[in-house]
Amino acid sequence: MFDLRQLRYFVEVAETLSFTQAAQRLHISQPPLSQQIQALEADLGVRLLDRNRRRVALTEPGRIFLAEAKAILARAESARTVVTEAAAGFTGQLGLAYATSVSFHPALPETLLRFSHAAPGVSLHLMEMPTGAQYDAILSGQIDVGLLRSPPEGVANARQLTMEVIDEEPLILALPTGHRLAKQEKVAMADLANERFVAPPRTAAATLIDRLNLLAAKAKFRPNIRQEAQQIPSLLPLVAAGLGVALVPASLQAVHLDKVAFARIDDPEAFWLLAVAWRVDNTSPVLESFLRTVREARAKLGLG
Repeated sequence: MFDLRQLRYFVEVAETLSFTQAAQRLHISQPPLSQQIQALEADLGVRLLDRNRRRVALTEPGRIFLAEAKAILARAESARTVVTEAAAGFTGQLGLAYATSVSFHPALPETLLRFSHAAPGVSLHLMEMPTGAQYDAILSGQIDVGLLRSPPEGVANARQLTMEVIDEEPLILALPTGHRLAKQEKVAMADLANERFVAPPRTAAATLIDRLNLLAAKAKFRPNIRQEAQQIPSLLPLVAAGLGVALVPASLQAVHLDKVAFARIDDPEAFWLLAVAWRVDNTSPVLESFLRTVREARAKLGLG
């Protein structure tokens, strides 16, 4: 059976109609080139070239075979490219989940933009998912990687997971513009002991509720949560309506609402982790390519 080398040799001769020029292009001597063409013709059982001392010409079978040979070589090169890009993580699929609260963090759009440019051949499947559900989905193979808000503490089979911190995003206070603390740049948690809070239910944002409870406990009070909203961005209209104050990630300041002011929390533990997590045994080149992009985005944004 003929091989790709013989096809390349034949195409060169057929296009130049010269064994001498073809040999020069292929960087080989003329005798082995002639031998390979003869072997190809013998394998096919047809004469592809009419040649004498003065000229080389394609036979009719040779003309037809030239088109087929070019198609085979192009297909082989395409296969090489596909395999090479797959090995480099530039083609394939990636399942990515992110917590709703990450939607406004600059790391998400920066990473997605960079990854789409670096690996346009990757089919990216995006979904919003709470942190706890993300860990379960990573372990089950439903997703490859997650952008989430806490370490896998208490997660079954946590040893099968790897987590890398992207940012410790400040948690800030959202409060009505007419609030007594609205004009302060920094607020002590103790000043909030008698305030009404709006917050997501624990089922939707357990890590945020845990952080709120931690900060309040340090200030020796328990937060009075009077109203809930399923999505963290939905807390801001409740704050604007005067229903309470809210602990929110600093990136939510990108949402501009009248009657909502923001203030920093005077506590070094007023932050919310942003991390990327994946299975230890996931050796997908696409995943490796994505993680490289995450690190590049983190460096570009000056995080971590």
